[in-house]
Amino acid sequence: MTVLGPDTWPPAPIATERLVLRASEARDRAGFVELFASPEVGTYIGGARPRDELEHAVPEVPGRRPGAFVVTLDDAMIGLVTLDPRGADRRGHVRPEGGETELGYLFLPAAWGHGYAAEACAAALDWFAGALPGEPVVLSTRSANDRAMRLAAKLGFTEVERFEEYGAEQWFGVRNPVPRTA
Repeated sequence: MTVLGPDTWPPAPIATERLVLRASEARDRAGFVELFASPEVGTYIGGARPRDELEHAVPEVPGRRPGAFVVTLDDAMIGLVTLDPRGADRRGHVRPEGGETELGYLFLPAAWGHGYAAEACAAALDWFAGALPGEPVVLSTRSANDRAMRLAAKLGFTEVERFEEYGAEQWFGVRNPVPRTA
C-alpha cells in the first residue's frame, strides 16, 4: 500500500505557472464550505451538502492531512486536489491487495473552464512521482462526467475497466509512472 508519511508530507508549496498547491490552513475554511455546498460541484459526487451543516461540521483547519492540497489562485482557494489510498473494499484496482493512490479533485465553479484542474492535478502528480517513484495512480469518475473524462485523458490515465457504483457507471483508469532516468 502506498502511504504518504512524515518523510513525504507536508511538502513545500508547489508553484505552477498560475497556481500554488499547499497544505490546508485555517483561512481555507470558507472555501471548503463553499466547495462542498455548491450544487454544481455536487453534481457528480452525490450532491451538495447543506451550508448550515457544513458551517458546524467543517473543522477550523479543514483537509489538513497527507495527500490533500489546497489549490490557490492569487492567494485565494479555488479548489482541492487529493492523493489518497483507494479503499480495498471498493471496486477498481490495479493491484490484487488494493491500496493504490487515487487522484481526486474538486474546484469551485468560477474556476471551471480555465485549465486550473489540469494544471493543479499535473503538478500534484509530478510531485507524487518524485515523492514515491514507481507508484501508479488511479482515478475513478462517472463516465457521464465529460469534463472529468477529458481531464483523465489529458493527464495520461488509461482505462482499466468500467463498473456500476453509486448508482451510475464509473470509469476507472490508471496512470503508470514514467520511469525516472538518472
